[in-house]
Amino acid sequence: MNPHIRSSATTAVAFAGLALACVLSAAAARAGDRSADDLARDRAAILAMRGEYIVDFAFDETVRLQPGYERKPAMRSGADETVIVVEDSPGRIVLQHILVDAKSQHVTKHWRQDWVYQASNRFEFSADQTWTVHPVAPTLNQGAWTQCVYEVSDAPRYCGTGRWEHKDGVSTWTSDPSWRPLPRREYTKREDYNALSVVNRHTVTVNGWTHEQFNTKVLRKPDGSQVELVREFGFNDYQKAEDIDFGAAYRYWDATRDFWAKVRARWDAYLSRAPGAHLKTEIDGMAMIIPLFEQAGTLEEGGTVGDDEIDAVFAKWVEPATSPATSPGASPAR
Repeated sequence: MNPHIRSSATTAVAFAGLALACVLSAAAARAGDRSADDLARDRAAILAMRGEYIVDFAFDETVRLQPGYERKPAMRSGADETVIVVEDSPGRIVLQHILVDAKSQHVTKHWRQDWVYQASNRFEFSADQTWTVHPVAPTLNQGAWTQCVYEVSDAPRYCGTGRWEHKDGVSTWTSDPSWRPLPRREYTKREDYNALSVVNRHTVTVNGWTHEQFNTKVLRKPDGSQVELVREFGFNDYQKAEDIDFGAAYRYWDATRDFWAKVRARWDAYLSRAPGAHLKTEIDGMAMIIPLFEQAGTLEEGGTVGDDEIDAVFAKWVEPATSPATSPGASPAR
């Protein structure tokens, strides 16, 4: 167990459902366009997630939804992570997470989050290794930010749309329910479900920020039916780090930022418009992760990587999605 893990994660589970209901109700009650001050507060909240952090990850299965289902053991882990601003424009902010091992100084490019104000469309996890692009409904999109999250290779994971609220000086964003694939912590261990229905909530705190996940583990069947197995509460706690050397992360990013910009551009060619993208890799995605990480490593060591080498990885493993149709299971569970 990581020494930084805190008991707040366990305590928060008991209040998660009630707190989420309150936030969703408050968001639904607000209407109308956001003012310039509101947008400035939104942007400040998103940018407040940049910085250096000690991170605790906690996941607890809670409500059993099928007879005979047994809750799996709680998951606890932690990491040292810096969050770097990659892009900052009035209606778009891109944040890149990078992990650093405190002892070895080994660097791992981690997940990425893109925030777009009143995005016209977003990708959705519609089937195994398939993300289809759909318009964001105007009723959902008004005054809202769409957050899209990406894998370590910048492959898609999930998107969610919601409004930032700044009540009583506390900034919180809550997404609508959306689909996402199994998390890396479980897809090598679980075969009884194949999708997560998720509501995400980000809150800026006095010493960092938190990411809460209200998950339902779902088996989506080919005939369009679905079986909900269990609910899960995830609590990722980002607390500002002191006396941790993140220099290796910044050196890595300085050496590879242009390379990863090219990788993002190639993904955007699939994910910015319908139909979307289908990955021909296994679910772990390692067939793409390994060559892209190796190319980044070449650059870190002072070598060169040609655009044709990046193109070759995409040509082998990525293709357009076959259809923009809605995913099996009519809608994510709440």
